[in-house]
Amino acid sequence: MRKILVIGSGKSTSYLIKYLSDKSKEENLCITIGDLKIDDAKKLINPLSNVNAISLDIFNDISRTKAIKDADIVISMLPARFHIIVAKDCIQHKKHMVTASYVSPEMQALDNDAKANHLILMNEIGVDPGIDHMSAMQVLDIIRAKGGKIVLFESFTGGLVAPESDTNLWNYKFTWNPRNVVIAGQGGAAKFLQEGTYKYIPYHRLFRRTEFLDIEGFGRFEAYANRDSLKYQNVYGLENIKTLYRGTMRRVGFSRAWNIFVVLGMTDDSYTIEDSENMSYRDFVNAFLPYSHTDSVELKLRHALKIDQDDIVWDKLEELDIFNPNKKVELKNATPAQILQKILMDKWTLAEDDKDMIVMYHKFGYELNGKKHQIDSNMVVLGENQTYTAMAKTVGLPVAMAALAILNGKITTPGVQIPITKEVYEPILKELQDYGITFNEKEVPYLGYNPLNN
Repeated sequence: MRKILVIGSGKSTSYLIKYLSDKSKEENLCITIGDLKIDDAKKLINPLSNVNAISLDIFNDISRTKAIKDADIVISMLPARFHIIVAKDCIQHKKHMVTASYVSPEMQALDNDAKANHLILMNEIGVDPGIDHMSAMQVLDIIRAKGGKIVLFESFTGGLVAPESDTNLWNYKFTWNPRNVVIAGQGGAAKFLQEGTYKYIPYHRLFRRTEFLDIEGFGRFEAYANRDSLKYQNVYGLENIKTLYRGTMRRVGFSRAWNIFVVLGMTDDSYTIEDSENMSYRDFVNAFLPYSHTDSVELKLRHALKIDQDDIVWDKLEELDIFNPNKKVELKNATPAQILQKILMDKWTLAEDDKDMIVMYHKFGYELNGKKHQIDSNMVVLGENQTYTAMAKTVGLPVAMAALAILNGKITTPGVQIPITKEVYEPILKELQDYGITFNEKEVPYLGYNPLNN
């Protein structure tokens, strides 16, 4: 049997394993999940066929090397910073590798070695990055094939809660790594292009500069800018584009409320708070406010941030129970971001029967025969429950499909790569339709950002 090694059994792995298991008989597959927490892996594979679990510590050179040598292809579902450890072993032992994470500089440095050994190191083939690349490149290639010139490209993605499970004032629950949500946008100004002008948004203004967009059947959303929208300008072949903007979607009102945490400093992950384990949630909030021997924490916060009595933002804060003097942080030497994450996880963790939702929206503007045109494209995927989430579906299925395509010799181009070629995106996008992952595309009047110029 052909052996597939999956390293890591986290939240995004459920659909990946089920897909491979369902294909295992006809494709002659044996799937092994390696994880330090073998019990978590075992829960995931029961009652699937042709799947087994092993205890695997990626920092144990002997066991890691043995597992990789025994496989025909390796899928790494580890945290992004650990992919490079696996990738170097894959190069040494001549194994193909697939990940859903962004290509790091260290990964890109393996490109020559991968090509020399005729190996494929496929990255960025989850949902964002992944499905966004594939769906965007398919439309961009179609426009170019008929002679169109791309002048605008916008792309937004959000991991949200499904309407039927939307039970809090923030219209949000965690559908992936909570830490990444808390520290989102940090590390530099967001940069993008609008109408031929470079734009920049520093972190302290990021959540107050939002775009609005509507998706039929699901209402209005807002989006804040990703850190670097220009990262894929050359990769997508958009060197002469006028507008290039990528962002993250939330329900309207989320960003304004989240900005309170940014302004106070609660999302900071650069220092630890003394005696944090004995702090109450109320103490944590008070730590960021001026001292007063008369005013309450609530009054100080209202005054400092000018929150009106009837502002829905205040109700959102109260809903998180952050003024509770009896709830303890219970985290030793914690950063503000780590404490905020714990507070939010109390309220925003998916219940067993909750359903999540992935929403993606692309806007393409192009010139053809002297006229400007626009295509709007969107995708909405709903999860089934806490295990088989929309996030796991849209991340795991493309990863699994790419691994099988590589194993079957349908993807052959060697090197460190992302899914932007027809060889990769055409068959995967087509197969994703069988699993309800489809895009609704429609031609609309071109507006851009300056309709008066049309």
